[in-house]
Amino acid sequence: MELAFIPSPSRGVLYLGPIPLRGYAFCIIIGVFVAVWLGNKRWIARGGRAGTVADIAVWAVPFGLVGGRLYHVITDYELYFSEGRDWVDAFKIWEGGLGIWGAIALGALGAWIGCRRRGIPMPAYADAVAPGIALAQAIGRWGNWFNQELYGKPTDLPWALEITSSADGRVPGTYHPTFLYESLWCIGVAFLVIWADRRFRLGHGRAFALYVAAYCTGRAWIEYMRVDDAHHILGLRLNVWTAMFVFLLAVTYLVLSSKKRPGREAVVEPGAETSGGEADGDDESAGEGMEGVAEAEDKADDEAKDDAESAKKT
Repeated sequence: MELAFIPSPSRGVLYLGPIPLRGYAFCIIIGVFVAVWLGNKRWIARGGRAGTVADIAVWAVPFGLVGGRLYHVITDYELYFSEGRDWVDAFKIWEGGLGIWGAIALGALGAWIGCRRRGIPMPAYADAVAPGIALAQAIGRWGNWFNQELYGKPTDLPWALEITSSADGRVPGTYHPTFLYESLWCIGVAFLVIWADRRFRLGHGRAFALYVAAYCTGRAWIEYMRVDDAHHILGLRLNVWTAMFVFLLAVTYLVLSSKKRPGREAVVEPGAETSGGEADGDDESAGEGMEGVAEAEDKADDEAKDDAESAKKT
């Protein structure tokens, strides 16, 4: 009896003439567009200008890609700098290898630079883009499917992932599709943040902190299922420890921020108020001007009458 399974693509790249079209890269690009699109809608709903999220993303995305790659290369340095390896491969980001921890950390630095240039509070921007980032991660994880990487332990479940490649030490077989588990988890995180934000009016970075805490919760148990090589500390994979540490930071921020700054920011982008106030001001100025003209005309009429009466008396 043939077991059901999720097939892996025979290859992760197609060629349009000499131009390679890589599935991993497409997933990352689509994820970025979805994050910017949803972040823009949420930013406008909070009182910001259209296009601001995209402008700041011009800073955040490149920083995030560099940070994600750096984290991966540093924590898996033996893949690029050990004997028989080519260090140039460390720059081949299209072949996979982005660490979300480095991407968020350095991406936040890029976003901070963009926010500072626009005079925008960084926590408000982070709240707006939080669920979009989760959806971007959900889409980006399918890049691992194209590369046949980051799968879990062997299984014969109906939704098992079939691995056909034997490159880089892979053993063909059926495994837990941890990329799919994390993708679905991130979708759930996105909806959780959107719901909680509407229900509790989260502000001052708390929506983003909720996203971080919820993601870390899922990443910890999904990471535990993976079988790819990783550094271990006290029997646990490095990313499990990282997830627990970042989870504690996020929860601590949630608690302290809710006490120190309850509610949500009244203004997220200075100068983004509607032009109605300016129009009203113009109308008032015009009205005041018309009243002044009428008063001047009445005064002129009174003076003309006085002159006429004086002429009659003389």
